[in-house]
Amino acid sequence: MAERAVRIGSARRQWTRRTSLTVRILAVNIIALALMAGSLFYLDSYRKQLLDQRFKLAAAEAEILADGLAQTGRDGQQALVRRVSSQQQLRIRLYGPDGALLIDSDRLGPPAFTLVDPAAEPFLLRAARQLDRAMNFVLGAEPVPAYRDPARDSAAAWPELGAARADGATHVAQRAARDETPVINAAARVGPDGDLLLTTRNSRDITKEVRDARGTLGIVLAATLIISIQLSLFLARTIVQPLRALMRAAIRVRLGRDREVVVPRLPDRGDEIGLLARALSDMTGALRSRIDAVESFAADVAHEIKNPLASLRSALETLEKVDDPDLRRQLTAIATHDVRRIDRLVSEISEASRIDAELSRTEFVPVDLRALASALVTAREQRGENRGCQLVLQPLGPGPWDVPGDPARLERVLENLIDNAASFSPEGGRIALRLEHHGDRIELAVIDEGPGIPPEAREKVFERFHSLRPSGEAFGSHSGLGLAIARTIVAAHDGTLVAIDRDDGRPGACLLVELPAIGEEDEE
Repeated sequence: MAERAVRIGSARRQWTRRTSLTVRILAVNIIALALMAGSLFYLDSYRKQLLDQRFKLAAAEAEILADGLAQTGRDGQQALVRRVSSQQQLRIRLYGPDGALLIDSDRLGPPAFTLVDPAAEPFLLRAARQLDRAMNFVLGAEPVPAYRDPARDSAAAWPELGAARADGATHVAQRAARDETPVINAAARVGPDGDLLLTTRNSRDITKEVRDARGTLGIVLAATLIISIQLSLFLARTIVQPLRALMRAAIRVRLGRDREVVVPRLPDRGDEIGLLARALSDMTGALRSRIDAVESFAADVAHEIKNPLASLRSALETLEKVDDPDLRRQLTAIATHDVRRIDRLVSEISEASRIDAELSRTEFVPVDLRALASALVTAREQRGENRGCQLVLQPLGPGPWDVPGDPARLERVLENLIDNAASFSPEGGRIALRLEHHGDRIELAVIDEGPGIPPEAREKVFERFHSLRPSGEAFGSHSGLGLAIARTIVAAHDGTLVAIDRDDGRPGACLLVELPAIGEEDEE
């Protein structure tokens, strides 16, 4: 059931994923305006309120006029009807008990109002009438019967007069003129003699007020729509255009057609788009640097392996042609040396290539650098790997010496640094491992008595395959990866590895490792 709900929700969101940001921004703003446009339909309730008020007014007028006519004789009735019709623009008709028309204000003087011929109206009014019809159709308004003067005017032609005669109450009815404006009839009984009164008013002002309100609201909505669309397009341009520029740059990076793809950084933008642009630019730069490093590493690997392979091939090809035992032994020794050199290179290359991946998955634990260095010094002395040099561990202070890290990898750092120091130290020389605790950092310095490292070469020695061979050492004894591997491991432990001068001014190199110390809050 849950999976089905997820599928349905995902399907409902598919349309948003297939449309562009510009369309979505426009849609959100236009939908909001469409909801505002719905207020046009509420004008119908406004029209109904106006009609209700006019119905009450028409009923009150009819009742007051009926009372006045009931207290006036026939001669006075005509004068009263003429005066009220002229003042109120109201057509007044009086019918006798038999339903015959007795008085009609339109026959006593100028008509109170003239119904408009729709054919003679200007285009805008005809268009407004079409809009009225459309609104009535949408709202499902009940049709209003048309107003027509009967050929023979009598009380029987007006149902509201029959209802007033039957129950004695005042009845109001609405009809529609030819121009579809409301015509309001009010029927009332006049006195006890059975006379009937019918008042008629063409309330064109109601239609005009509703149309004016609708037109004003329509103008406001149209202006709001135009402004909203312009603002939406502006907003879309500020979002979509930089995103498209970033997308095109990302595609060029993926295709690799341009060697130096410039990803726009949008420095003037401080919003999320600007942050994204700068993050993508930095990521692209880091990716390019990584690719360059991989390509350079591959080229260096090919070059470093090619030399011993060429030497091995030459030795083996020559070996088949030589019969002298001494020369064959020399060639065999050369081949053996080249095989060992290739084996060492492959091992070092494999180690260097997987360090980053392994360290990214390694969970660091507290490592006591003093204990690690002490165990390593003892092990190397037992194995006789120091070329006759004396290893001395010098902890300056009581410690503690704990750092977060991978014990095996940190041991590899010490191995490489000691190997490097032993290679350059004279036989019987002294190699010091000095430990110092400075606040939140622990320093481990490997100090030898060799020739030292020239200042201009102190960064190059950490490059892959860069090797300053000690004098007298056979070519190929070092791969040139030891210090590079050590710096990579130290960097992965949030530390630094640099080459500096000895602080006592004596000849020799000092390789300084600085690692973060574990504080009391880390141990908790």
